[in-house]
Amino acid sequence: MSIEHLRVIRGKRPALHDFSVRIPRGTITGLLGPSGCGKTTLMRCIVGTQIVAAGSVTVLGRPAGSAELRHRVGYVTQEPTIYDDLRVVDNVRYFGALYGTDAQAADDAIEAVGLTDHRTALCGNLSGGQRTRVSLASALVCHPELLVLDEPTVGLDPVLRVDLWEQFHALARAGTTLIVSSHVMDEADHCGELLLMREGHLLAHTTPSKLREDTGCTALEEAFLSVIKRSTAAAAG
Repeated sequence: MSIEHLRVIRGKRPALHDFSVRIPRGTITGLLGPSGCGKTTLMRCIVGTQIVAAGSVTVLGRPAGSAELRHRVGYVTQEPTIYDDLRVVDNVRYFGALYGTDAQAADDAIEAVGLTDHRTALCGNLSGGQRTRVSLASALVCHPELLVLDEPTVGLDPVLRVDLWEQFHALARAGTTLIVSSHVMDEADHCGELLLMREGHLLAHTTPSKLREDTGCTALEEAFLSVIKRSTAAAAG
């Protein structure tokens, strides 16, 4: 995936400033930064739902938002996009039908997120973590080559977070490219690549080990703060 000189205006203010990056296939890339730094806006650009002021986004060799990408890109938003009055299996089958997949694909997706025992439960009766899993299954049902996840672990307990990350790693090993946003820095260690963002700017494209090496910090949160201090000093100087 290639993003070249991307610029986005939201509410008359720049949300992304001349943003350029290349993301290799088959990796887990973490978008990390505080709330409001542009993570969701960048993800909306990648899936083709955001109006851009300038620049380009190329996904799997095609312009972002192209009709050919609809069956190749999965997107999980911050809020679960499911119907509370439908059962788990009906939700996933519905999204599968939109992608043109069969009932078996829905069953496979439900199993992949560990909800087989809850497949006939109404989504309105599920816990927050289970609802997140239904949203994930609804995205997985099309067997996406690229999976974009907007803060999928927010509000989940530590056990569920670990479980979801194990699923993400299994997808990456099978060849899926994942882009996962988070404002929790300890999740950075789960990612192969890191994009550190602040106020619509890309501060660094790195890896967890290189970030520690470059900053001399063991804790990734301290390392990120070090990067921010350096960028602020460079801008001031």
